Parts: sequence; C-alpha cells; structure tokens
Amino acid sequence: MRSLLARLPRRPWTAVLTAAVLSASALTVLPANGAETGCRVDYTVNKWADGYTAQIKVTNLGPALDGWRLSWTYTGDQQVTSAWNATVTQTGGSVVATSTSWNGALPTGGAAEFGLQGTWRSADPAPSDFALNGVPCGGDGTTPPTTPPTTPPPTTPPPSADCGSAVICSDFEDQTGSAPSGDWRFTAPDCQGTGTAAVDTAVAHSGSRSLRVDGRAGYCNHAFVAATADLSSVGPVMHVRMWVRHTTALPSAHVTFVSLPDSSQNGRSLRVGGQNGALQWNRESDDATLPAQSPAGVALSRPLPTGSWQCLRFAIDTTAPGLDTWLGDEQIPGLHADGVPTQDIDRQWLARTTPPRPTALRLGWESYGTGDDTLWFDDVAVGSAPIGC
Repeated sequence: MRSLLARLPRRPWTAVLTAAVLSASALTVLPANGAETGCRVDYTVNKWADGYTAQIKVTNLGPALDGWRLSWTYTGDQQVTSAWNATVTQTGGSVVATSTSWNGALPTGGAAEFGLQGTWRSADPAPSDFALNGVPCGGDGTTPPTTPPTTPPPTTPPPSADCGSAVICSDFEDQTGSAPSGDWRFTAPDCQGTGTAAVDTAVAHSGSRSLRVDGRAGYCNHAFVAATADLSSVGPVMHVRMWVRHTTALPSAHVTFVSLPDSSQNGRSLRVGGQNGALQWNRESDDATLPAQSPAGVALSRPLPTGSWQCLRFAIDTTAPGLDTWLGDEQIPGLHADGVPTQDIDRQWLARTTPPRPTALRLGWESYGTGDDTLWFDDVAVGSAPIGC
C-alpha cells in the first residue's frame, strides 16, 4: 500500500495539447538503398485527418560522422510542430534535423532514429530528397529514390473479437443484481471513499448490462471491480481487450481506471489511466510513465474520447520489456515499448529491466487529488492470444 505522502500530485505539465483521433495509417518510404558514400532513410508516418507523426531512421553508408544533419523537402503543406531525439527546424517546405549530444556519432553502417509531430491540411506526400550532411541519399546524387509501392503490402488479419476460451471473457450478462457478483467483486485496494460501482442495465456496449463506476476525486478514494480470475499464468504475452465509455475528459492530473496487481512489483500495480489529458501507463513502484510526460511524449499518446464506447486493447510481454496499446485499430505510438529506449517515450519506462507479471485485473477509478468521472466497462477479455474489437 502506498502512503498518503507517496500519492502527492505530480507536477503537471502546463502546456495544453489537443488531438483529434481519427484514422491512422503507416507507410514506410525507402528513398534509396544508397551507395558507399551515401545513406539510407526509413520514413514511417502515422497520420490522421489533420496531423501526423513520423519516425525517421537514417543509416550512414559513408565515412564515420561526428555529428549529422539530415535535410529534406516537404512538397505538401506539412508543418513540423515538435520533435524528439533531434533538433528539427523548418523554413517553407525545407526541413533540417540535426543530431543531439547523445546520438551524433554515426559510424559507417550505423543508424540514428528520431521522430517528429506535425500538421497538414490539403496534402502530405512523403519526402524523397533526403540528404545527409549535404550528400544526397542515393550515393552520388544521380540515383533516383525508390518510390513506395502503389499496392499496399499484405497485412496480418486483425484478431477476432471472439474471446472464446480466454481466462476472462465477460459481457456481464450473467450479473443478476445491482452489485457486482460471481466472477466480479467490488474492491478498494488501499482505502475507500465515496466512489461506487454497480451493474448498469441502462447503458451497455452489447446486451443489456455493463459495469458502471462513479469515480470521485481525492486521496484514497478508490472504487474498483476486480475479476476473481488468477492471471498469473496467462502469457507469455498477456492480451487484454475492453470496451470503455466515460463522461469527463482525462484531467491534467494523474488518474487510473485499469489496475493490474503485478508480482514483479511485489504486488504493486501496473496501471492504465491518464495525465495531461492523454492516455498513459504508470508503474506504481517507481511512478514511471509511458510515455514520458513531456510535450513530445504526451503528443504521441491520444486522449480517451468521451460520450462513446471505445475499444481499448493492450499486450503485455511477461518475459521481456515489451508493451503495446491500441485504441480501436490504431496502435498508439507513445504507448509502445519495444525494449529499445527512446527519448520522450520509453527511456524512463525501460529503466526497470524486470518484465511485468500481472496477476489480476481491476476496473474502476483512482485519482490522486483531482478528477471525478463516470465510467462504464463491457465486453472485457484477457487471454494469451490477441483479442480484437
């Protein structure tokens, strides 16, 4: 149990961010394989109606560099608004990214990765004229860049929404009273305040029942509904799917609505919630967050829309430091930990080398000073195989 002192509110980041979460797509552009004196750039974009993020990997195919400068031109109306792991400036359509103090050394065959966020209105074609320290990617500048295929490559079929034999597969239609019962129990993990939980027959994602939690602000005001199922043997990757609906936008202060007791933290929780208006993961034992609570990190997450049912999915690797999160069919860039520390995303998160080992699932509300909300949960599933929406 955390002490009252441990729950003091974290210093909020005061900038205001808004994001319209619409559709997202990913496209990898390989402008050139490069010659011995050139370079190669992998440009992967994740975009929605009026914005995008780009992950850029530059591989040096020439002599070793002590400091690098990658330039390109946007031929649409893209505008860079923030960046991480590089200093990015834009003049008109011309963009220049320069190395930081920790990633400037680039040996022959070495690569550096950085990312950026931006906006667009009418057109956002991928750039194709990358140059590293003035040398065009493609070697001598005469090799034309390759273009992305006109036909998208085959994709893996999305996982089925049928949770079948998953350890937890509940639509709450077996609930017979107003209080959670059977495979679900009300709990207040640390201490109980005025928050409540009930079976709701007026609002549901499917069928006629859901779990409703009226969460209240204030320290030690916990209200959760816990599944009785033991999850300690689910894996090696634990897949979780739930439909969630809530009424109040995520606040700037830290809140939690999914709590997973974690044996790798001696029973303290692996938590899903929000901060600075965006979805985040939080590790109770050291208060680490995913993504980092910086402007660039928060911009790579997404808000949790209010007033409608949202499909939230995540995958937790219990044998290695890997974690992924999806809102609907969109993989959220800032809520992805792949074992390679990335500034403003998972560098702090991966400081802990022991992978998580969740043992149970709790759905509800926990704030750390401010923030009321009413939430509904439905069609919840946990298993060892991917579960779709």
